[in-house]
Amino acid sequence: MAAGGRASGRPAKKKGPSKGAGGQGRRSLEGKGATPPAEMRHWYKDKARAERVAREERGGARRTAPARQRRSEDAPEYIGGRNPVLEALHAGVPSNALYVAQRIDNDDRVRDSIRIAAERGIALLEVTRDKLDRLTEGGVHQGVALQIPAYDYAHPSDLVQLAQDAAEIPLIVALDSVTDPRNLGAIARSATAFGAHGLLIPSRRSAGVTGGAWKTSAGTLATMRVARAANLTAALREYREAGLFVIGLDGAGDTDIEDVELLTEPLVVVVGSEGKGLSRLVREQCDVVTRIPMQAAAESLNAGVAAGVALYEVARHRRR
Repeated sequence: MAAGGRASGRPAKKKGPSKGAGGQGRRSLEGKGATPPAEMRHWYKDKARAERVAREERGGARRTAPARQRRSEDAPEYIGGRNPVLEALHAGVPSNALYVAQRIDNDDRVRDSIRIAAERGIALLEVTRDKLDRLTEGGVHQGVALQIPAYDYAHPSDLVQLAQDAAEIPLIVALDSVTDPRNLGAIARSATAFGAHGLLIPSRRSAGVTGGAWKTSAGTLATMRVARAANLTAALREYREAGLFVIGLDGAGDTDIEDVELLTEPLVVVVGSEGKGLSRLVREQCDVVTRIPMQAAAESLNAGVAAGVALYEVARHRRR
């Protein structure tokens, strides 16, 4: 006898029909309405994003970054960092306000900066670190930033007048296509160290006296005048007409800097960019195109370093 149930000997009863649900399942049989459009489906945004990225990779459409608002020429600049801010305050750099982060870890540099700002009547503002990040455009500020007014550029002829007032042989440094503000600051530092009377920069496609330039100059831009010319070539031509010689500094020059015979004369030293060197029109205005002799392993020097070497050579000749 098989296991699994009682043996009654009676035939099993046939199961009858079950009771109805009384219409309670009718709702589940109804349709869910019209199919929603694609833009209303949960996967639409992800799919659209993936298609856009695929198009950009194929070169069909380029992702456009948000347009960065161009800084106005009369807008203030900001120096960030404890050492640069303290050096700028010690150098007497014109300043509007000193920004200090909330709950900053004070050290001697911060305390000295606050003291000097108070003595000079500079406004002291306590702000969040997010605010400092925006002011310094993401630069390293270490919880301190100094607001400086827009730079007041001189006229190119003013640089010659400065040399004449000091009864000295004019020495001017011109920058051709130098677009990094840190190079401008480094050149200003070297120009101050070796007795130049000013820097000349073009109005367009050139670095200006920004917060980055102030920071690299270690405060020397407070005493080194910077002139700006609408046309660098025309300004060099006017310098030549005024009796100055123009020397171009370029790795492709045909004369070593130490062999140039004009270094003791009224002089304009033109520094080209590290990559492109001197432009054709500027080169045509040069009396001599000179180079810094180097080992073959080094193709070129940074514009700031090259200017420092050339200015040292000029100063060395003039001390003889």
